Amino acid sequence: MPPAKNLVVAQSGGPSPVINNTLRGIIETCRELDAIGTVYGARHGIEGVLKEELLDLSGQPYEEISLLRYTPAAGSIGTCRYKLKPDQQEDFDRCLDVFRAHDVGYFIYIGGNDSMDTANKIALLAEQRGLPLVGIGGPKTIDNDVGDSEFKLIDHTPGYGSTAKYWMHTVQNANQENLGSSPADPVLVLQAMGRRIGFIPAAARLADPNREMPLQIYLAESPCSLAQLADNVNDQLRRDGRCIVVISEGFDVGHIGERKDSFGHTQFSASEVTVAQRVVNYLNEQGLATRGSARGNVPGTDQRHSMAYASTVDLDEAYRAGQTAAHLAAAGDSGHMATLLRQPGEVYGVRYDKVPLVDVANSERAFPAGWIADSGCDVTDHFLRYAQPLVGEGMLSLPMVGGRQRLTQFEPRYANQLLTSYTPQADRH
Repeated sequence: MPPAKNLVVAQSGGPSPVINNTLRGIIETCRELDAIGTVYGARHGIEGVLKEELLDLSGQPYEEISLLRYTPAAGSIGTCRYKLKPDQQEDFDRCLDVFRAHDVGYFIYIGGNDSMDTANKIALLAEQRGLPLVGIGGPKTIDNDVGDSEFKLIDHTPGYGSTAKYWMHTVQNANQENLGSSPADPVLVLQAMGRRIGFIPAAARLADPNREMPLQIYLAESPCSLAQLADNVNDQLRRDGRCIVVISEGFDVGHIGERKDSFGHTQFSASEVTVAQRVVNYLNEQGLATRGSARGNVPGTDQRHSMAYASTVDLDEAYRAGQTAAHLAAAGDSGHMATLLRQPGEVYGVRYDKVPLVDVANSERAFPAGWIADSGCDVTDHFLRYAQPLVGEGMLSLPMVGGRQRLTQFEPRYANQLLTSYTPQADRH
């Protein structure tokens, strides 16, 4: 049997409530695989590889690894929004130098489409340079936009189910607020994440599957203007005296002073004005069909780190995705992403498999047009049948100490730096 090679795992893009359980699945599975030696976590994604900041995860206390199930976001090993672009050849060379110096034979990148593209490019470059490196992708994104619109590459991404559960409960609570305060504040506008795709705002319908609330949902894809939205809201006010609006941050309301990250993605919470505020202002300026005012609420990154709302189904699937990624690595299945595909039939279940990284990197899922209601301000029952199993039935019980959550706290055990210091290309001025 050839000697064991080390593994580097990294995370990229926006985190999720369950990303650390994928990491846990990788670490715990690698303990049982003879082909894999030490598991290192690259501090802040691919930037940690470039800077040779490799946290020894195999040497961490078992309890801290176990607590990854209950630890949200990406504070354990960090994430990044650093994009390896084709012209950054020095960065690619540096990655291979670091892997070679630390006897790394396996690289798992947890993330979305851009991360799958990075994992694929590094694996291909290593093969061209004669470095035996297995590159594997681990799926992650709360947006649920990884894969294809036919759901053949992946049914849903770990992270989405928990954010959907967050919105299910948020809208239930918002309905109580609106019901009680509607004489003065008849319209409550809630802004949900979702730059170009509507899976997150669509999850608001899970709070009211029988359509008993005066709820309107506007996706980035909704075929509706701001003027039509105002008409819809006023029609709702005439019928019910109140209205709850859940709107995607990507809904077109005109110029909002966009800021973009290194991937070219709009950072809505960092822009000059929010979509929700634009809608609130427009409604109040145009006038409501009842007395009172429209008010707004803009949840931020809590949509992706509220551990109390984590779906137990999502947590379990994230773990299994990590296990699958580790097994793919040990088997030498370079150039693949671990995936989960829905089993046919009425009873919900998934199977775990693999898909080529190149197929995932070159695709982006769209919200099915047939799942948008004819009104343009709701989603259909088809979406409900798709999303309902992902949020689970019960609430997660969190480990507590002194009334505070007990979260993973890794010891700062880093691999010795064997190369000269390096500044990533995009950070040079």
